[in-house]
Amino acid sequence: MEKHASVYGILLSVFLFFLYSCTPESCKEETVTLLGATFYRTGTGKTGAPDSVTVFGTGKETSPLYKNATGKPVIYLPLDPSSGECSFILKINGINDTIKFIYNTFPHLVSKECGYTFFHNISGCKFTENIIDTVFVTNKRITTQNEENIRIFY
Repeated sequence: MEKHASVYGILLSVFLFFLYSCTPESCKEETVTLLGATFYRTGTGKTGAPDSVTVFGTGKETSPLYKNATGKPVIYLPLDPSSGECSFILKINGINDTIKFIYNTFPHLVSKECGYTFFHNISGCKFTENIIDTVFVTNKRITTQNEENIRIFY
């Protein structure tokens, strides 16, 4: 009987090994692509978090990305991969401005486990000048690295 128990134990171990080894790995890589925007104080050249910032997509006022956020020198904005342009309303210290991005989108294979995501290349940027003085594109390529892509001077 002991011999049968050890054979069954070995067979069970081999079965569990193959079962575990055939399980697909989960995605451990970043798949979300966001545009990184850093705030700078006009005239100083130094980063500076606004006292308050609220951000939402144009036409999506009920779903803010940031709502009265404080201490945020950097914000991250999602671009729509199904469109070549995207606009956001930024309320900086109580004053509204609009930023519109024009971009090209292309698929990027992250890995076999994670599949595809979309990267973007900024080809243009337009903005209103109520509190925003300048928007400077520092990195046109938007990936999953959470890098600075634009500088917003206010």
